[in-house]
Amino acid sequence: MRLIDYANPTRFLGLVAKILPWLAGATIVTFAVGLWLVFFRAPADYQQGETVKIMYIHVPFAWLSMFCYMTMAASALGTLVWRHPLADVSAKCAAPIGAAFTFLALATGSLWGKPMWGTWWVWDARLTSVLVLFIMYLGLIALQETIEDPLRAAKASAVLTLVGVVNIPIIKFSVDWWNTLHQPASVFRMGGSTIDASMLVPLLIMAVAFSLLFVWIHLMAMRNEIIRRRIRTMRMIEAAGAE
Repeated sequence: MRLIDYANPTRFLGLVAKILPWLAGATIVTFAVGLWLVFFRAPADYQQGETVKIMYIHVPFAWLSMFCYMTMAASALGTLVWRHPLADVSAKCAAPIGAAFTFLALATGSLWGKPMWGTWWVWDARLTSVLVLFIMYLGLIALQETIEDPLRAAKASAVLTLVGVVNIPIIKFSVDWWNTLHQPASVFRMGGSTIDASMLVPLLIMAVAFSLLFVWIHLMAMRNEIIRRRIRTMRMIEAAGAE
C-alpha cells in the first residue's frame, strides 16, 4: 500500500493502531537509556557542575519547539496547496504539543540561566524570539478554537502559521546575528560539535527520546481529533434529520 493511501482517515486510524504500541515501547526504552546515561555516565561540567544536566532536557525541548512549528508549517502547506484531508488535523494537534515544549524550553532555560547568568530572564535575542514563538502557538490555538467552521479555521490558521515561519530562522541564527548571552550553536555547526562525546551521546539519545514522545503524542491526538470530528458530523446529521 502506498503512503498516499493513508490519507484516508479510516486507513490512517488502522495504521496508528498498529504503530502506537511499538512507538510507546521505543519511547520508554530510549528514555530509560538516555536517563541512565545522563545520571550515571555523563560527567559534571568543570564550570557548571551538576547544573549542566538541565541541558539534557532543555536542549531537546528547544529543538522540538521549532520542529513542532515546522510540522505545523508543512501541514499548513498540505491544507492550502494540496488540500490533504489530514493536514489540518495534524496542524491542530501539533499546536498544543509545540506550546508545551516551548514553555518547558523557556522554564528549563530560566532554571539553567539563574546559576549561570545570575538572573531568571534577560531580553536576550534567543530568549525573546522563543517567547514570541510561544505566543504564536497560543494565538494559533485560540484562532482554531474561536472559529466554529472547521474549514475556515483550517485556512486561517494555515495562513497565520506560514507567516510565522519567519521567526524560526530568527531563533536559530539569533546567537550569530546579535551579541547575546545565550551560547552559540555547539552541536550542529561547521567544523563539528564542540561537546565531548561523553556529554554529546546522552544529549542526542535524549533528543531522540523526546522526538519519539512527540510523534507518539501527536499520533494519539490526531486519532482523537478524527474521532471527535466524526462524532460532530454524526450529531449534525442527526440534528438535521430531527428538523
